[in-house]
Amino acid sequence: MKVTKSYIRYQQSKYLADLLSISAIVLIGIPFIGLEEHGPTKPFLFLLLFLTLAAWYIASFFSRLYADRRTNKFAEEIISTSYNSLLFTILLAAFLYFFMKQVTFDNLFFLIFTIAIFSSTITCKYIIRKYIHGQVYAGKFSDNFLLVGATPAGVDFLNTVHKYGYYGYNCSGVLHHTPVQLNGSKYFGAVEALEEVLSSNDFDEVVIALPNTQPEVIKKAVQVCDRFAIPIKIIPDLDQFATTNIQVNNIGLIPVLNFKSLPLDKWENRTLKRTFDIGFSLLFFLIIGSWLMPILMLAIKISSRGPVMFQQVRWGLNNEKMICYKFRTMVVKSKDTNEKGEYLQATKNDPRITPLGMFLRKTSLDELPQFYNVLLGNMSVVGPRPHPVPLNMASIDTVDNYMLRHMVKPGITGWAQVNGCRGETKNVSAMQKRVNYDLYYIHRWSFWFDCQVVLQTIINIFRGDQNAY
Repeated sequence: MKVTKSYIRYQQSKYLADLLSISAIVLIGIPFIGLEEHGPTKPFLFLLLFLTLAAWYIASFFSRLYADRRTNKFAEEIISTSYNSLLFTILLAAFLYFFMKQVTFDNLFFLIFTIAIFSSTITCKYIIRKYIHGQVYAGKFSDNFLLVGATPAGVDFLNTVHKYGYYGYNCSGVLHHTPVQLNGSKYFGAVEALEEVLSSNDFDEVVIALPNTQPEVIKKAVQVCDRFAIPIKIIPDLDQFATTNIQVNNIGLIPVLNFKSLPLDKWENRTLKRTFDIGFSLLFFLIIGSWLMPILMLAIKISSRGPVMFQQVRWGLNNEKMICYKFRTMVVKSKDTNEKGEYLQATKNDPRITPLGMFLRKTSLDELPQFYNVLLGNMSVVGPRPHPVPLNMASIDTVDNYMLRHMVKPGITGWAQVNGCRGETKNVSAMQKRVNYDLYYIHRWSFWFDCQVVLQTIINIFRGDQNAY
């Protein structure tokens, strides 16, 4: 099966960029780090370069640093590079242990050296990412794919790559049992015409989004693509398995779906997450909260009448009720429901929100008291956002798998929020999308995933979010 041309260029650019940036740090930057005082000769610098590159690329094998992340947030690249840098430091220290008689290395050298390499590689990755985005938008760096099956999952995939053009995918055509018009993509006919279409057109990839009820059709489509040696993506319909964590393995030549327990069902993972929550919250209160929160409390008290804090009953782990703390952002005695008894979510230019409250909500500073919830143990730093009780009640019967988001502790920030699903949910589909992100997080939790969400949250605070109001 061939590899797409854009993927090859993308991978080559990442490997080469790291090679050049690391070489520059070793050959040019070492004297400024102070290593020269330990007396290395020029031949040793070249040996150091070889060992450094070896440690970096060996570490990348375990950290999956060079996995294709064009469709992921840049924060994920930062986290994966951080993890790789940690492994790299351990490997390099082990390599240099055998040269202790020739040269001495102290802890400060490793700290500065690792930070320098991390900073240079991250900078290069960001430049490459922006360059590729520019090439994609210019139409010079995209993979043209054929969509087989205009199912809801297929349409969602098509809409996603169309909305986020920098993913580098362009739908050149659609096969479906009935004529369809999707984002201007050409309709080539029924699914049975796949072989004829591939023989007379040039596609970089085929995306199969057929229903699970048509296994023979899917199998035949895969066989046709294999005959033309064209890469395939299959979008399965796994909604019925939303309560489980799915992993695809092989027994012999047969693919098997394994239904595993959730990551946070394991006590060691819960312990790790709780340790992170406590450590991060204490660090927040010591470095930021100790001076910022009193300032915000004073500003709220001066700018509007009423209490500084807002307390609201929400649902936590296993639907247990808890008190969620926030800075008050609305005028006192604001109505929570309308004449019909429907819950009133905060809307853009909501008259109930105070001028200062608008700033606090825009920057998410109103959520800072929830670090106290984290220390109490009824919330986590990262997790599904807790919704008001009336919103829960309204969503139980209208949103698929809604209650499953309460299988873990709610969070101050979450995977849904950093992907734009925050603020007002104007319709059922908006809430469904938020729940889908929450379930994705629950099923794929890891320590590094939490780090990524925290990093993306910080980036969004400074960059701003149009849905924050």
